Amino acid sequence: MTLETVRSHLTALPVLAKFAILMAAIVGSHPLAKRIHVPSVVLLLLFGVVLGPYVLDLVGKTRPTADLIADVGKLMLMFSAGLEIDLQQLRRSGRRSIAFGLITTSTPLVLGTAFALFYHYGTITAIVIGSLLASHTLLALPIVTRLGVLSYEPVIITIGATVISDTLSLIVFAVCVSTYTTGFSPGKLATLLVEIAVFIPLILVGVGRGGGYLLRKTSDPDAHFVLMLGIMGLAGVLADLIQLPGIVGAFLAGLAVNTAVKDHPSKERLNFIGSSLFIPIFFIVTGFLIDPKVFVDDIISHFGLVAGIVLSLLIGKWIAAQGTGLAFGYSVAARRTMWAMTLPQVAATLAAAVVAHDTTNHAGQRMLDNTTLNAVLVLMLVTSIMGPVLTELFAPKMRDEARLAAKTPPSAPGAVPVR
Repeated sequence: MTLETVRSHLTALPVLAKFAILMAAIVGSHPLAKRIHVPSVVLLLLFGVVLGPYVLDLVGKTRPTADLIADVGKLMLMFSAGLEIDLQQLRRSGRRSIAFGLITTSTPLVLGTAFALFYHYGTITAIVIGSLLASHTLLALPIVTRLGVLSYEPVIITIGATVISDTLSLIVFAVCVSTYTTGFSPGKLATLLVEIAVFIPLILVGVGRGGGYLLRKTSDPDAHFVLMLGIMGLAGVLADLIQLPGIVGAFLAGLAVNTAVKDHPSKERLNFIGSSLFIPIFFIVTGFLIDPKVFVDDIISHFGLVAGIVLSLLIGKWIAAQGTGLAFGYSVAARRTMWAMTLPQVAATLAAAVVAHDTTNHAGQRMLDNTTLNAVLVLMLVTSIMGPVLTELFAPKMRDEARLAAKTPPSAPGAVPVR
């Protein structure tokens, strides 16, 4: 049986049969990912490639229902990221988290932008590429929890720095997207910055207090769940009104109502529905964008671009972790653990990259072309594997050093505080 025959049979399947295949891919990705020790998002992307228009063509090139679910999943991904951030932990870690957050955001941002400019990208696109490297996803959080080092100061400030890096990178990204679509002029940029300066407090304070009040007054879990989705959608619409990506509004809305929904049962419902359906569909539909032949050709023919983007991230995060760790007197293993934890580029990076790929200017040119999107996908694959593996390697050494330092008199040489 040829590939074309398989494609024709799959295309002719009933809609419910196609839906069942997608659900099977989602269900099968989690146990298979654990077995081969890779993040499930990687397998979801691969399933998307196989089921997409360039291989089996299960849903075709026009897929309004799948695209709608994916768009909602993209918003839920960022809304959930805002909900999951521990604001109390950020307050406890205070200035050190803020300092590390600023450095671990700005260093890869500058290096990525400089490399993209060297590679002859336009200024706005170069800054966007840099902003994609600025954030990080805490894939290693279950690892540090299992190893018993979650309360160690280097880990706490790394978790706190996530708030800073995700927020700042998304703001930079939002400015670039709006400027790219409307054109650059000092007047437009000044207007946009004023709009952003109004928009962020409006979401964090206005939506936070108003939405938080309504959520606290809503006792029915079903209504509470629907209200959360409504707040997420409202924030996305408000962002669209000033030409900002909806994912920025969704993320800020998650931060805004973080405290109000912290222990509410509806948060578990949101996480369950998001992580079991909408968010996986977003990853699979993202895989639909990848032509495997072009993907491999791009890696080979533009290896310098791919390697440069990956190295900009690795070096930028390394400089940030080493510089901050040395300033705070952390051990070598602690600094390396901070570096490993900030490597994975999954949630915000992938969502922003897809938005940038879909964004066009007045001439119809994409902000990120297919080659650059493929390079970002390679970055996501490399870092989502490296981050957890290196955390598993460095975190036990940090724990052992901390235990040794606790037994060593403070005046003894080599006693380095890490918690």
